[in-house]
Amino acid sequence: MLARDYAVKIVERWTPERTLPDAMVALHARRSAESIARFRHRRAEGGLLLALTGTDVYRDIHVDESAQQSLEFADSIVTLQPKAIDELPEELRWKAHTVYQSARELVPGEKSKRRFNIIQVGHLRHEKDPFTPITALRTLPDESKIRLIHVGGALDREHADTIKQVARDEPRLTWVGAKDRSKTRKYIKRANALVIASKMEGGANVIVEAVTSGVPVIASRVSGNVGMLGEDYAGYFEFGNSHACAALMQRCEADKRFFAKLASQSAKRAKLFVPEREAAAIRAAVKAVL
Repeated sequence: MLARDYAVKIVERWTPERTLPDAMVALHARRSAESIARFRHRRAEGGLLLALTGTDVYRDIHVDESAQQSLEFADSIVTLQPKAIDELPEELRWKAHTVYQSARELVPGEKSKRRFNIIQVGHLRHEKDPFTPITALRTLPDESKIRLIHVGGALDREHADTIKQVARDEPRLTWVGAKDRSKTRKYIKRANALVIASKMEGGANVIVEAVTSGVPVIASRVSGNVGMLGEDYAGYFEFGNSHACAALMQRCEADKRFFAKLASQSAKRAKLFVPEREAAAIRAAVKAVL
């Protein structure tokens, strides 16, 4: 998105031995803290744009001194959804603005006539709380046609062992493992709905990918998801509540008017997630720090 106007280099970390760039776009306040400090030491002001992640916003900037220092050093701060700005120290919020992530619009895929498929996307880790929707399956009535498809790898032995065991014991769960983005989007567009149960989210790209594929979202009521879908969105359940998640899944399957409402609300958010809009916002953000 920036290469049209600038010579862009992507590096894991920046060191003073490298040529001083006109601008630095730093991803992650804590993980990029050393590079940010080095840049600010070389250039007292200007040129520093910081993009915050979910773990930044809902954990690190509250407890980690290096992440807090990154906020101070930044000339401008980008969040992925507007609710994240509320987590910043009040005296720094003037620096922040939102740039929504984007995805190319896809034509919705053909849906199964025998099943009501709900997809969950993301690597298995505690922040994503993947087992709340999986546990919800066990409370659904026998006549339900809901099936849960999970796309994402297990990043540690604990999650790997658990998902393998659950997949053997729960016939309504299909775990397909990690897939590349193209294949993942094909899974999403063929699903009836997407569920995201996360404890913390900076601004989940999987919500963008679902909405731009015409797939309604069932989401935990956490700040990051509310920032993406809106305060009045009807498809929230309380974080960690498998019974509430199951009730929402079942309502999507059984109540056509409710499901149509979710589809309509999701579709209205799609205009926020257009690639050209994101590109223009990123270019404007870099231009501003220059």
